[in-house]
Amino acid sequence: MTPEVWLPLPPEEIEGLPEGPVYRFWDGGPDGRQEFPADPADCGFYGVPYLKPGDVKSRPLARMPRLEVVQTLTAGVDDMLAHRALLPPGVRLCNARGVHEASTAELALTLTLAALRGIPDFVRAQDKGEWRSSFRPALADRSVLVLGYGAIGEAVEDRLAPFEVARVVRVARSPRTTERGPVHAVAELPSLLPEMDVVIVTTPLTEATRGLVGADFLARMKDGALLVNVARGPVVDTDALLAEATAGRLCAALDVTDPEPLPPEHPLWQAPGVLISPHVGGPTSAFRPRARRLLAAQVTRWAAGEPVHHVVLTTEG
Repeated sequence: MTPEVWLPLPPEEIEGLPEGPVYRFWDGGPDGRQEFPADPADCGFYGVPYLKPGDVKSRPLARMPRLEVVQTLTAGVDDMLAHRALLPPGVRLCNARGVHEASTAELALTLTLAALRGIPDFVRAQDKGEWRSSFRPALADRSVLVLGYGAIGEAVEDRLAPFEVARVVRVARSPRTTERGPVHAVAELPSLLPEMDVVIVTTPLTEATRGLVGADFLARMKDGALLVNVARGPVVDTDALLAEATAGRLCAALDVTDPEPLPPEHPLWQAPGVLISPHVGGPTSAFRPRARRLLAAQVTRWAAGEPVHHVVLTTEG
């Protein structure tokens, strides 16, 4: 019997799914306790529920011995990597490359512009009915470093282009040359950071990037520089950032935090020069059409016995 396909979106909403497999819809339900749609033992392709806690996403894994592909709908797969011990050998874990680049890059630019131009202060003034003008830095003529120059980092640079920035510096785990210019190695950060006005973090969360933006990293940023994080919260050392922001030396615009959700009493909420959005880089109107196309394409390849794309890890025995 052909293994079944579990999808986090209703199959009838996804055009292009191949005939043959049995499709099951399961997204964990509103509270994460939704019953399984069938026996997990029959599942061969698991589309991971979106915007659900890690314990919900991983709940069926231990009961899926025939599993061949785990397809996330997130750019990062750190929450699934934490549960890879539950996966049988040979499972291909795939990320959602192509789904979130547009929305996340949009938010990165939104946070950058809002922080530079003082939009949060204007909103607070509007709430009080106050006309409070100020002189603010522009994005034009700034030097911007993109840390994590993958698909999202490239999309961020696409959107920086019309803003007349003075310079875009690209940094990734592996240095290389692109049509736009060089991609620097992470080891070069100490010499690059002091020249940057804005640092936009788009790197995935791995053991190598956890805490990468720590006290030493932040200390090398120039006075008044802006840190924008649309990656994962633990890439940034929260205590180190809080110290710099409280001192008034650095500003920050954060879509992700550590811890997350950020507790109401956390001092980061009240830190001067810090703008926080609640991890909304991905969930926009752009998500569902791109997610549907990804799922249809990946299931089609899997059902035809062809290699699936965007494999981050293949489990070992």
